[in-house]
Amino acid sequence: MTGYNPPPSESYPPQWGQQPPPGQYPQYQQPGQYPQPGQYPQPGQYPQAGQYPQAGQYQQPGQGGYYQPNPYPQPAPGYGPGQPVGPGAYASWGQRVGAYIIDALPQIVVLGLFGAILRGPAVALLVILWLASLGWIIYNRWIQGGRTGQSLGKKTLNIRLVSEVTGQPIGPAMALARDLCHFVDGIICYVGFLFPLWDAKRQTLADKIVHTVVVPV
Repeated sequence: MTGYNPPPSESYPPQWGQQPPPGQYPQYQQPGQYPQPGQYPQPGQYPQAGQYPQAGQYQQPGQGGYYQPNPYPQPAPGYGPGQPVGPGAYASWGQRVGAYIIDALPQIVVLGLFGAILRGPAVALLVILWLASLGWIIYNRWIQGGRTGQSLGKKTLNIRLVSEVTGQPIGPAMALARDLCHFVDGIICYVGFLFPLWDAKRQTLADKIVHTVVVPV
């Protein structure tokens, strides 16, 4: 028995490795559409679990990665180079004085005890208390206050010390330098501490030297 030979008009799908004639088999890809060597995705190119952008993440134009919104606080309107000064942009003089009193309260208590007891074994205890209060100031005003912009007093009154250039906390070293510059505020009969009453940015002289401002949170 002879096999069936299809007429020339009837064709079958191409064999393995053969390209179909253009236009005959739309279900087959045309020449040039098959992936060439090196075009296949390499291992690691597929997005892994957790790499898809989450809510709040956006893609920069022309970049392949995603970024998250800036976690650091942005400078509030009213301070920074070229920024207009508006009402409420800076902490009031009363807020700053209240924050300083809260920060200095341990030393105020120790100095009061020194004035009441100047002899006997209690003096040694007062020296220990004074050293402890100095350690509190180092941590509260310079370390914690420099890193976050808020000492205990500033946090209580909802104000923050930041750089007027960057709007960010100034760090422990600059916080120490700022407190040392308060010497200039006090040497002229403490007038430097009153500068926030009339200054446009409510800065003391120490603030102007180290370029800092105190702003509401």
